Amino acid sequence: MRIAVVGATGMVGEIMLKVLAERNFPVTELIPVASERSVGKEIEYKGTKYKVVGMQTAVDMKADIALFSAGGDTSLEWAPKFAAAGTTVIDNSSAWRMDPTKKLVVPEINASSLTKEDKIIANPNCSTIQMVLTLAPLHKKYNIKRIIVSTYQSITGTGVKAVRQLENEYAGIQGEMAYKYPIHRNAIPHCDSFEENGYTKEEMKLVRETQKILGDNTIRVTATAVRVPVVGGHSEAVNVEFTNDFDVNEVREILHHTDGVVVQDNLDTFTYPMPLYAEGKNDVFVGRIRRDESQENTLNMWIVADNLRKGAATNTIQIAEYLISAGLV
Repeated sequence: MRIAVVGATGMVGEIMLKVLAERNFPVTELIPVASERSVGKEIEYKGTKYKVVGMQTAVDMKADIALFSAGGDTSLEWAPKFAAAGTTVIDNSSAWRMDPTKKLVVPEINASSLTKEDKIIANPNCSTIQMVLTLAPLHKKYNIKRIIVSTYQSITGTGVKAVRQLENEYAGIQGEMAYKYPIHRNAIPHCDSFEENGYTKEEMKLVRETQKILGDNTIRVTATAVRVPVVGGHSEAVNVEFTNDFDVNEVREILHHTDGVVVQDNLDTFTYPMPLYAEGKNDVFVGRIRRDESQENTLNMWIVADNLRKGAATNTIQIAEYLISAGLV
């Protein structure tokens, strides 16, 4: 199994390599790929050093699967070239997510929709993945009418530059700014760029991607996405209105039996999800599960996940694992 990691020197690319190793993914040949300025650099994988190659070289090497984490413009230009060479691309950017000809996949929910013909597969946005993984089984049981979500998003979602900004601000050092404002001791209600409707792209991803993954355009979603000075992962306060009533203990039981979800919800021991403890883990953590007493058939939850893991690298690799197990590559 020849695996190309496109964007291998970036923050998500590095986590991809780590997750591939941890999960003992059947890599027979690793092809680390990055921009021209990184070509020739060495990266280490399972004790072996590999030289980074450029995009065209990687296309010509005809990998079985290419894991892309190199930005939307790169994906739009290069994913079709990899696909034309026979490589199945799993793309982490927003480039293909809302393309009606491309599948948007969270393996636990909709991997079974994939076929051999799907040569470019979209990985959803990090904040969407953790929310829909938790909501999918509840939608089946109770039918979601409306979701109100407020996110508290890690700076790692912005990238290395943002991590450096926070570290500099901690240390009182003037440096390059990833954000328009300081992030240390602050919360910035602005993730990604603004659209014409006054929402950010990040907020609208939560709307559009949720409907596409759950296969239901009648679900109404409204979101506010906030960047906070946290490194470990994204947190979300989610309010869900269902068509049918529910029992809170049954909700916990359903989530307890959902692959990839860990329920942390014990008020007696002050047990609830936090990004500090989600960092480096592949699961989605849910707690503070309680009835919204202001409205019928409505539930409140607190959902946390490492945005670089399940929100990006791990989900991508789980898609690749499914492709292999189903004989699609």
